[in-house]
Order: sequence, then structure tokens, then C-alpha cells
Amino acid sequence: MVVTIKVPEEIEAEARARGITVEVYVQEIFAQRVLQSSESQQRRSPEQIRSWLDSMAQFSDKIPALPETISRQWIYRDHD
Repeated sequence: MVVTIKVPEEIEAEARARGITVEVYVQEIFAQRVLQSSESQQRRSPEQIRSWLDSMAQFSDKIPALPETISRQWIYRDHD
């Protein structure tokens, strides 16, 4: 894949300071971001999953019960 972008002067200066081309420097930046992203998506412990599920269900007792059958009248009951 080829992507053409306008590179900010700061990135060019940083690449020059490191003694590498802008292309190599940008590739390094992307590689670091991918690694950071994959590390942040680590497996969750059962306790973390339970906590997340509990937070989602926190106000579920306030959800009204559904009727036996859902009709058009029931769907639009609050509309005039």
C-alpha cells in the first residue's frame, strides 16, 4: 500500500536527528502504535469481566417489562 501525506516539519526534524529517513521513522511510529494497541487489548480476568457486566446491568431493574405480545399500538402508545 502506498500512502502520500504531507509530513509536518517536526517529524522531518526528528527523523533527521535520528539519522533515518522520514519513511522509516513513520514506519517505526506506526509499529509502536500497533504494539501499544494490541497490549491494551489484553485478556480480561474473570473479575474484570464480572465487574463490566455488573456495571452494564446496574439500572436494569428500571427497564419496564415487555407485554406478552408487542403490537403497533403498544409501540406507539406514547405518541399522539
